[in-house]
Amino acid sequence: MTIAPESDKPTSVLYRRNEHDYSLQLNRWFLKPIGAWPESRATTITERLLSRIIQITCYALIAFTVVPSMLYFYFEEQDLLTKMNSVGPVSHWIMSGMNYTSLLWRSEDIRRCIEHMESDWCAVSRNVDRGSMLRYAKFGRSVAGFCAVFMHCGVFSYSVVNSLTPMIFVIGNETILARRLPCPFYSKLLDTSRDPANEIVLMIQFLSGFIANSITVGACSLAAVFAMHVCGQFAVLYTWLNELIDDRKEKQTAERKLANIVEHHLRVLNFISRFEKIMNQICLVELFGCTINLCLLGFCTIKEWNARNTKTITTYGLVFISLSFNIFIFCYIGEIITEQCKKVGEMAYFTNWYLLPHKTALGMVLIISRSGVVIKITAGKLIQLSLMTFGDVIKTSAAYLNILRTIM
Repeated sequence: MTIAPESDKPTSVLYRRNEHDYSLQLNRWFLKPIGAWPESRATTITERLLSRIIQITCYALIAFTVVPSMLYFYFEEQDLLTKMNSVGPVSHWIMSGMNYTSLLWRSEDIRRCIEHMESDWCAVSRNVDRGSMLRYAKFGRSVAGFCAVFMHCGVFSYSVVNSLTPMIFVIGNETILARRLPCPFYSKLLDTSRDPANEIVLMIQFLSGFIANSITVGACSLAAVFAMHVCGQFAVLYTWLNELIDDRKEKQTAERKLANIVEHHLRVLNFISRFEKIMNQICLVELFGCTINLCLLGFCTIKEWNARNTKTITTYGLVFISLSFNIFIFCYIGEIITEQCKKVGEMAYFTNWYLLPHKTALGMVLIISRSGVVIKITAGKLIQLSLMTFGDVIKTSAAYLNILRTIM
């Protein structure tokens, strides 16, 4: 049996499709259980039906948590401090429901992005290009994994600690102890002060919380993997730009390579444009939701600190870290894509373009001028996402916290 040389190994289409599957593996694990993984042409009728059933179930579980909580706020609870303690958890479910709708609404665009990625992996023919793409794919997987760990651990720990803190109900001459629910429940719908209703609602809210976390994790991980794929494609583009000058003596070869560079550049920008279309609504929800939740977490932490409740403070700290990490990922993605888009023009300018034939060198102007028009990742097409935006979120949360402390 003859072993193919190292330079020939990537030519296997199956081998490159496996690398494409590797880059998206975690996303598939996160999104398929909640029915948010986009359908392809190969999806069977049974799989489509199962996906619809899962989607309806997910919406029903989220509504089972949100609707009774909203009724509780409006009709039952009058104490403002108690309401503020519960607004944060309920808003997490509401945000997840909105993001879930966005993921399902943009499923066709997500599928096209996935197919675009597969085409890029199948088109790679050199080890150096494949290595660049694989390096960024591994980083994207790592970010997706960290996002899942932080989000699930933070919110799950809050739910567990909350359930271990008993609630005391006095009904007539009887005192009843019941497990505290992660989100409040309207008592006129169901009396959760007694078992087994308390245990049933608690388990359903735990399951609903897992779904809400999975939606947030799925959106964040999808954004991370797509963004790292963009970085991998730009890394390939930088390599091609550096190698363009090597063929300056062969005019036709240099012109053909420059044409490939321009075509690849436009292809990457098209991917970014579709990626921004998918994520801008999700980013808007996360940006405003996390700003409010970080503020409320700070307020609740100060209150628990005064009560010397170490267990709850630790839980709030974990939730704070998970929310901060979540919004940081979105802002970091926006920052890195903007920088990579600008860098193409810089790389083109700093190459030895003056060594190219005159007409070929003029083609570099196309790349430089196109790089000046940067496609930015935005929140609802209103706010550009960058590391500065992350700082603004933290500062805004702190400002709202000071206002709350002054009022309350």
